[in-house]
Amino acid sequence: MSQKQKLEDLGNRILNASRTELYLSMRFMGSALDSLKYTLDLSTRTVGTDAVSIRFNPEFLMRLYLNHPRYLNRLYVHMLLHCIFRHMFASSAHEDGELFDLCADICTESVLDTMEYSAVLRTHSDFRDCWYEKLKDEVRILTAERLYVYFTENPPEYEEYCRLKDEFTKDDHNFWSRMNDEDDGGDDGSDPQQQPPPEGQESSDPETDGDLQNDDRPPDSVKTSRLPKELEDKWKKNADRIKAEMEAIGSEASDEYGSLLRTLRFVQKRRKSFKSFLRRFSTLHEEMRTDPDSFDYGFYQYGMELYGNIPLIEENEYRESKKIRSLVIAIDTSASCQDSLVQRFLNETADILMRQESFFRRSEILIIECDDQIQEEIFLSGPEELKKYAGGFSIRGGFGTDFRPVFRRVSELEKQGRIRNLKGMMYFTDGYGTFPERPYPWETAFVLFSDEDSESEGIPDWAYTLYLNGDKE
Repeated sequence: MSQKQKLEDLGNRILNASRTELYLSMRFMGSALDSLKYTLDLSTRTVGTDAVSIRFNPEFLMRLYLNHPRYLNRLYVHMLLHCIFRHMFASSAHEDGELFDLCADICTESVLDTMEYSAVLRTHSDFRDCWYEKLKDEVRILTAERLYVYFTENPPEYEEYCRLKDEFTKDDHNFWSRMNDEDDGGDDGSDPQQQPPPEGQESSDPETDGDLQNDDRPPDSVKTSRLPKELEDKWKKNADRIKAEMEAIGSEASDEYGSLLRTLRFVQKRRKSFKSFLRRFSTLHEEMRTDPDSFDYGFYQYGMELYGNIPLIEENEYRESKKIRSLVIAIDTSASCQDSLVQRFLNETADILMRQESFFRRSEILIIECDDQIQEEIFLSGPEELKKYAGGFSIRGGFGTDFRPVFRRVSELEKQGRIRNLKGMMYFTDGYGTFPERPYPWETAFVLFSDEDSESEGIPDWAYTLYLNGDKE
């Protein structure tokens, strides 16, 4: 057996030992723990993942295992959380990749620091506590995307930024950019194995410390066996499975898995932008409009040449179009909803719906104003009337919120034939109230004022969540 094979075998045994300990402590992570292979990779001084393998430098791994085995467990879970939250697939979409990497590390470490499993338990510094308190006040849910927005708008001083990197950077993220480069088919002619290690990896922290030596042997290839889109789908399924496992365990273990379930619920929530969601309401229907693409111009030209001025085929006077035929907009007029915010909802929705291509000429728009009961029903025949309604809207009602009467009423109107071809309903609300227990035949989106977790926790899984302050796909 060659020296390299011995090192790889030793690294595999170390990681297997760590995985076994994590299996016994965190059974709900079983699907994720089974999803990563181990690969020796001398292009890194530490360890990292490309969502297929944990790629390790054997010297770093042995030193960490001998001196701080619990830190190795934390590092293992740290990389798993990157995969579960799918950070490596979102990294290339952000202009400042280095800042996003830091935000991804803060996100995973913040979840780890709330866990009370003995395999990963560690006393964290006052510096961390101070930043966690500050970020939770400003951002609330510490996802990588929300942290990125916060730090973009509130960039820390350079010294503080470097200290944040030293504190939270634990694994090598260079594999993430290589995944994206490989998917794009790009090749800039440089040797990807000669990339320098990420900053912060040579700190005195025992998780990242190590004077590693690379010999002249070429490192293993970092090519992945699947395209990033397939990998992302795989890890999304893993995240769904882990979320279901934790929910099945129940609240008795909530202290042990800390904020992981809350963060997963937030990340996995079905979020859509106004535009993409409204496209789902479209129906295919014939409308009177010439369709120049519905016949073969060869026969048309042949007739003109043969008979002079008599085409063999004329343009079709009807064409199939996919537009909105029916739409229900429910407006929560309870005391907790502000008139100005509802007005903003309507104006933004009207801006989207006023585009002529969104509606058929004869469309049905039902506006329902409601709190704990139906206050008013207004039928509109098209986007022009919707614009007039938005201009003169004022809140009526002001009691608590019960969403069920609206769903029951819309169902009755469908049975009566007063609403036809309904594909979906948008419900403008603050998110607090009593929700229906079962889904209805049409798709439903609850539109909230802001992208805050506390407002969306009660929204059922069969509904979409839209946000006035965001345009998330």
